[in-house]
Amino acid sequence: MKTIDEHIKKDQEEFLKALSEHNEGKVRHLTEELQWLLDHKKEFPDDPHDPSPLELFCEQNPDEPECLVYDD
Repeated sequence: MKTIDEHIKKDQEEFLKALSEHNEGKVRHLTEELQWLLDHKKEFPDDPHDPSPLELFCEQNPDEPECLVYDD
């Protein structure tokens, strides 16, 4: 995706499709991803870039080992 808005729209379409197909695993995954995308957009309203999965994960889980940044 080029922008976060495109990503949100795509995920919303996939969510509705998964819901109609009763694909509960995909519904759960997309629900979480959409919430993270919407949280990111709310936190950074002037930033249109599509955040990576790692960016989204670290915003929600800053204390996880893969998200820690060490100063030398």
